[in-house]
Amino acid sequence: MKHVILGNGPAGVIAAETIRKEDAGAEIWVVGAESEPPYSRMAIPYLLEGKIGEDGTYLRKEAGHFENLRIGLVSGRAQGVDTKAKQVMLEDGSTLPYDRLLIATGSRPTRLPVPGIDLPNVHACWTLEDARKIAQKSGPGGRVLQIGAGFIGCIILEALVSRGVKLTVVEAGDRMVPRMMTLGAGTMIKKWVEGKGVRVLTNARVEAIEGGDGAAMRARLSTGEVIECDLIIAAAGVRPNIGFLSGSGIATDVGVLVDERMQTNDPAVFAAGDVAEGIEFSTGKRLVNAIQPNAADQARIAGLNMVGKTPTSQGAMAINVLDTLGLISSSFGAWEGVEGGQSVELVDEAQFRYLSLQFKDDLLIGATSIGLTEHVGVLRGLIQTRTRLGEWKEHLLRDPTRIKEAYLACASAQSRVV
Repeated sequence: MKHVILGNGPAGVIAAETIRKEDAGAEIWVVGAESEPPYSRMAIPYLLEGKIGEDGTYLRKEAGHFENLRIGLVSGRAQGVDTKAKQVMLEDGSTLPYDRLLIATGSRPTRLPVPGIDLPNVHACWTLEDARKIAQKSGPGGRVLQIGAGFIGCIILEALVSRGVKLTVVEAGDRMVPRMMTLGAGTMIKKWVEGKGVRVLTNARVEAIEGGDGAAMRARLSTGEVIECDLIIAAAGVRPNIGFLSGSGIATDVGVLVDERMQTNDPAVFAAGDVAEGIEFSTGKRLVNAIQPNAADQARIAGLNMVGKTPTSQGAMAINVLDTLGLISSSFGAWEGVEGGQSVELVDEAQFRYLSLQFKDDLLIGATSIGLTEHVGVLRGLIQTRTRLGEWKEHLLRDPTRIKEAYLACASAQSRVV
């Protein structure tokens, strides 16, 4: 059986290792679009901070790891997939036949439709090559403008602050981390970041970038303000890498549509990671859940199904934990709530403490917290186990800080029933 895996990030690597563990005789090829060894994009900020070297970003650090597992690594970029002939076409004109195909091509940075976005000193922070360029151009006192204050943007923000730059962040949403945090939580994070010396402009967009060529750049904002800067980091989100699937017959929407076995509408093709659009854990709606724990889980399930096993996913669950200049925040599940559900919010502005709980019937389906690290495991556990809260739901609506009590009481009651 010949397995071809497109993408050598965490999902691709874990799937390949899973296949090898289950099938010692399988032929496995992993295709990566960059010349680097398989690495983690989430480690790039630590590289910029100087905490690790480039080899610290590598997913597998032992010399000969893939050779020893007889996993072939191919440098190339997929240009198309012919599902009838069961082959992948690469940009260099070569082809790779397959019996089973895994699409794990991840995401790519969103390209903003902004004049000047292609100037030499405007960079994404997505690849090791991006990191090398940013490191060269972001010294102490340098004026840096970052576009975007989402999850990835906040991680990059911390790395830039550690380099001593003078940083301004522009976010189109009404708060920081708008796709992970409630309004109250995102506003609190903004206040914390500003207290650390970072200027944050929300409800603002960069409409044009001018200058460059050795001189300072000027970013013109939707607010009318013009900001002079030496370096611009574009961190305004990512999109699944699915363009090469056009005409393949593989069903896509935002990402590649998969079922609970990570299988697409073609029985020989699977998808996992940031490119896969699966079922959301609590609501049953479709979701691209672009986080590494989800990628690892989907990759394992895809790999097992590719060798004939039949494990299924419980559904993609949002799991976000973020450290922003020392402030720990988290969100889980359907943190925005659902129609007809109930919620409770606790805000302590002075102590930078925040807690939001979202309920559907007597189930906790979503939560957001800031500065309450002792609750993180409990929040995730209650949501992921779909624990019935019973009368404890009313207690939590009155006092959400009793979440640990609720967890212990409900877990004890459930164990007695079992």
